[in-house]
Amino acid sequence: MGKQLIRKQFLDSRKQLDRTTSHRLSLEAQQRLIGSELFIRAQSLALYSPINNEVATDQIHAFARECGKRIYYPRVVGEKLEFIEIDCVAQLAPGAFGVAEPIGETELSGAKFDLIIVPGIAFDLHGHRLGYGRGFYDRQLAEKSPKTVTIGLCFEMQLCERLPTETHDQPLDYVVTETRYISCQI
Repeated sequence: MGKQLIRKQFLDSRKQLDRTTSHRLSLEAQQRLIGSELFIRAQSLALYSPINNEVATDQIHAFARECGKRIYYPRVVGEKLEFIEIDCVAQLAPGAFGVAEPIGETELSGAKFDLIIVPGIAFDLHGHRLGYGRGFYDRQLAEKSPKTVTIGLCFEMQLCERLPTETHDQPLDYVVTETRYISCQI
Protein backbone atom coordinates (compact mmCIF):
# COMPACT_ATOMS: atom_id res chain seq x y z
CA MET A 1 0.00 0.00 0.00
CA GLY A 2 1.40 3.45 -0.94
CA LYS A 3 1.98 6.32 1.46
CA GLN A 4 -0.95 8.38 0.12
CA LEU A 5 -3.42 5.55 0.69
CA ILE A 6 -2.00 4.86 4.17
CA ARG A 7 -2.28 8.58 5.03
CA LYS A 8 -5.91 8.66 3.95
CA GLN A 9 -6.79 5.48 5.83
CA PHE A 10 -5.19 6.58 9.11
CA LEU A 11 -6.44 10.18 8.87
CA ASP A 12 -10.00 8.97 8.24
CA SER A 13 -9.77 6.61 11.18
CA ARG A 14 -8.43 9.31 13.51
CA LYS A 15 -11.09 11.80 12.41
CA GLN A 16 -13.77 9.33 13.48
CA LEU A 17 -12.68 9.53 17.12
CA ASP A 18 -15.32 11.43 19.06
CA ARG A 19 -14.21 14.37 21.20
CA THR A 20 -14.66 12.57 24.53
CA THR A 21 -12.65 9.51 23.47
CA SER A 22 -9.95 11.63 21.84
CA HIS A 23 -9.60 13.72 25.00
CA ARG A 24 -9.41 10.67 27.28
CA LEU A 25 -6.87 8.85 25.10
CA SER A 26 -4.79 12.03 24.74
CA LEU A 27 -4.63 12.41 28.51
CA GLU A 28 -3.56 8.79 28.91
CA ALA A 29 -0.83 9.07 26.26
CA GLN A 30 0.44 12.34 27.74
CA GLN A 31 0.53 10.85 31.26
CA ARG A 32 2.50 7.85 30.00
CA LEU A 33 5.06 10.21 28.43
CA ILE A 34 5.23 12.55 31.45
CA GLY A 35 5.91 9.56 33.72
CA SER A 36 8.88 8.36 31.68
CA GLU A 37 12.46 8.69 32.86
CA LEU A 38 13.40 10.35 29.55
CA PHE A 39 10.87 13.11 30.11
CA ILE A 40 11.80 13.57 33.75
CA ARG A 41 15.52 14.00 32.88
CA ALA A 42 14.95 16.32 29.90
CA GLN A 43 15.66 20.02 30.46
CA SER A 44 14.71 21.21 26.96
CA LEU A 45 12.00 19.76 24.79
CA ALA A 46 10.26 20.43 21.52
CA LEU A 47 6.50 19.98 21.42
CA TYR A 48 3.99 20.31 18.60
CA SER A 49 0.64 22.06 18.24
CA PRO A 50 -1.89 19.32 17.48
CA ILE A 51 -4.11 19.43 14.39
CA ASN A 52 -6.62 17.05 12.82
CA ASN A 53 -7.35 15.20 16.07
CA GLU A 54 -3.70 14.44 16.91
CA VAL A 55 -2.78 13.57 20.49
CA ALA A 56 -2.97 16.79 22.51
CA THR A 57 0.16 18.18 24.17
CA ASP A 58 -1.37 20.63 26.66
CA GLN A 59 -0.73 18.46 29.74
CA ILE A 60 2.87 17.86 28.68
CA HIS A 61 3.35 21.61 28.25
CA ALA A 62 1.79 22.39 31.64
CA PHE A 63 3.81 19.78 33.51
CA ALA A 64 7.05 20.74 31.76
CA ARG A 65 6.45 24.38 32.70
CA GLU A 66 5.82 23.38 36.34
CA CYS A 67 9.14 21.50 36.33
CA GLY A 68 11.05 24.46 34.89
CA LYS A 69 11.84 22.82 31.56
CA ARG A 70 12.47 24.94 28.47
CA ILE A 71 9.72 24.38 25.90
CA TYR A 72 9.98 25.03 22.17
CA TYR A 73 7.45 24.81 19.35
CA PRO A 74 8.15 24.63 15.61
CA ARG A 75 7.56 27.43 13.14
CA VAL A 76 7.69 26.83 9.39
CA VAL A 77 10.23 29.04 7.60
CA GLY A 78 10.50 28.13 3.93
CA GLU A 79 11.17 24.39 3.79
CA LYS A 80 12.45 24.11 7.37
CA LEU A 81 11.30 24.20 10.94
CA GLU A 82 12.78 26.59 13.46
CA PHE A 83 12.05 25.95 17.11
CA ILE A 84 11.11 28.94 19.26
CA GLU A 85 10.90 28.98 23.06
CA ILE A 86 7.58 29.94 24.62
CA ASP A 87 6.39 30.37 28.18
CA CYS A 88 2.67 29.88 27.61
CA VAL A 89 0.33 28.74 24.85
CA ALA A 90 -0.86 32.34 24.46
CA GLN A 91 2.43 32.84 22.59
CA LEU A 92 1.14 30.62 19.78
CA ALA A 93 -0.75 32.06 16.80
CA PRO A 94 -2.11 30.57 13.55
CA GLY A 95 0.74 29.97 11.14
CA ALA A 96 1.60 27.83 8.14
CA PHE A 97 -1.00 25.23 7.19
CA GLY A 98 -3.31 26.49 9.97
CA VAL A 99 -1.03 25.12 12.70
CA ALA A 100 -0.46 27.23 15.82
CA GLU A 101 3.13 28.49 15.77
CA PRO A 102 5.26 30.46 18.26
CA ILE A 103 5.48 34.22 17.89
CA GLY A 104 8.65 34.60 19.99
CA GLU A 105 12.24 34.94 18.85
CA THR A 106 14.38 32.71 21.12
CA GLU A 107 15.40 29.91 18.77
CA LEU A 108 17.17 26.67 19.64
CA SER A 109 18.82 24.40 17.10
CA GLY A 110 17.22 20.96 16.89
CA ALA A 111 20.66 19.52 17.61
CA LYS A 112 20.54 20.89 21.16
CA PHE A 113 17.27 19.42 22.43
CA ASP A 114 17.13 16.72 25.05
CA LEU A 115 13.77 15.53 23.73
CA ILE A 116 11.78 16.11 20.55
CA ILE A 117 8.14 15.00 20.62
CA VAL A 118 6.93 14.37 17.09
CA PRO A 119 3.40 14.17 15.65
CA GLY A 120 2.34 12.01 12.73
CA ILE A 121 -0.46 10.27 10.92
CA ALA A 122 0.82 6.71 11.31
CA PHE A 123 3.73 5.04 13.12
CA ASP A 124 5.24 1.59 13.06
CA LEU A 125 6.90 -0.51 15.73
CA HIS A 126 10.34 0.25 14.28
CA GLY A 127 10.14 4.01 14.84
CA HIS A 128 9.11 5.02 11.35
CA ARG A 129 6.41 7.64 10.97
CA LEU A 130 4.22 8.93 8.23
CA GLY A 131 3.55 12.66 8.36
CA TYR A 132 1.71 14.91 5.96
CA GLY A 133 4.33 14.44 3.26
CA ARG A 134 6.24 17.72 3.31
CA GLY A 135 9.33 16.33 5.09
CA PHE A 136 9.69 19.11 7.69
CA TYR A 137 10.36 16.78 10.63
CA ASP A 138 12.57 14.42 8.62
CA ARG A 139 14.84 17.33 7.63
CA GLN A 140 14.96 18.54 11.24
CA LEU A 141 15.60 15.10 12.73
CA ALA A 142 18.42 14.45 10.24
CA GLU A 143 20.35 17.28 11.95
CA LYS A 144 19.73 16.28 15.56
CA SER A 145 22.46 15.40 18.01
CA PRO A 146 22.93 11.69 18.82
CA LYS A 147 22.08 12.69 22.42
CA THR A 148 18.66 14.05 21.42
CA VAL A 149 15.85 11.56 22.02
CA THR A 150 12.92 11.51 19.60
CA ILE A 151 9.47 10.30 20.61
CA GLY A 152 6.43 9.84 18.41
CA LEU A 153 3.22 10.56 20.31
CA CYS A 154 0.11 8.90 18.93
CA PHE A 155 -3.01 6.88 19.59
CA GLU A 156 -2.70 3.11 19.59
CA MET A 157 -4.98 3.10 16.53
CA GLN A 158 -2.24 4.94 14.58
CA LEU A 159 0.20 2.03 14.86
CA CYS A 160 0.89 -0.57 12.21
CA GLU A 161 3.46 -3.34 11.88
CA ARG A 162 5.58 -1.68 9.18
CA LEU A 163 5.34 1.49 7.10
CA PRO A 164 6.96 1.96 3.70
CA THR A 165 10.14 4.02 4.08
CA GLU A 166 12.46 6.04 1.89
CA THR A 167 16.12 6.92 2.39
CA HIS A 168 15.33 10.40 3.80
CA ASP A 169 12.88 9.09 6.45
CA GLN A 170 14.25 9.51 9.97
CA PRO A 171 13.29 6.82 12.50
CA LEU A 172 12.27 7.75 16.04
CA ASP A 173 13.76 6.35 19.23
CA TYR A 174 10.41 5.67 20.93
CA VAL A 175 6.69 5.72 20.24
CA VAL A 176 4.25 6.45 23.06
CA THR A 177 0.53 5.70 22.96
CA GLU A 178 -2.20 5.63 25.57
CA THR A 179 -1.38 1.98 26.32
CA ARG A 180 2.36 1.54 25.83
CA TYR A 181 5.85 2.95 25.57
CA ILE A 182 7.67 1.32 22.65
CA SER A 183 11.45 1.34 22.33
CA CYS A 184 12.36 1.46 18.65
CA GLN A 185 16.11 1.48 19.11
CA ILE A 186 17.87 -1.27 17.23
